[in-house]
Amino acid sequence: MYTLYYSPGTASMVVHLALLEIDAPYELRLVDFERDAQHSDEYLRLNPRGIVPTLVIDGRPRNESAALLTMLAERHPEAKLIPPSGTPEREAWLQWVVYLSNTLMSAYRFWFYPADLGMAEHTPDVRAALQKKIEAVWHLLDAQLAKDGPYLLGATFSGADLLLTMLMRWSRNMPRPATEWPALKQLADLVRARPSWTKLYELEGLSGW
Repeated sequence: MYTLYYSPGTASMVVHLALLEIDAPYELRLVDFERDAQHSDEYLRLNPRGIVPTLVIDGRPRNESAALLTMLAERHPEAKLIPPSGTPEREAWLQWVVYLSNTLMSAYRFWFYPADLGMAEHTPDVRAALQKKIEAVWHLLDAQLAKDGPYLLGATFSGADLLLTMLMRWSRNMPRPATEWPALKQLADLVRARPSWTKLYELEGLSGW
């Protein structure tokens, strides 16, 4: 039994999707951002950074969405969210998951939270620079998928595609959403057609893209 502390549509999304894909028993606990529950004493004891997700594994709280995706994939190899250890495919999987975490997730943090850059709102130059950084990732990934897709590992779906699709969803209100790149849109359509995506939307009360 796992316990996932989540907030709808946030970085907890990929962990929830992984739990649905592996079909493991789990409990959902909402961290209500509107009530600032992420900074409550109770939650900070689990996650001193006051962020989501937190996943309790065998009584141990763990965090960082890309790491949690990896932990779940490794604990449930039968779900085939991660290739076998020691294979070229495993190396590629780790490469893409770390790349997505280091580039997109960090850039999005500054895009959505200008206070992290010491400002109340982005200046036009800063906003343009962040947009350029994020779109450079879409250019690279679209070329990769167009050449060797439709998934990040070629013909085979994996947990890395769940992470990428979540991050693509975050771009939906940006000046140029990720789905305007054709190979990225194809991958997103494949992932959004999976039962786990439909079930997550039902459980988290999400709608649209």
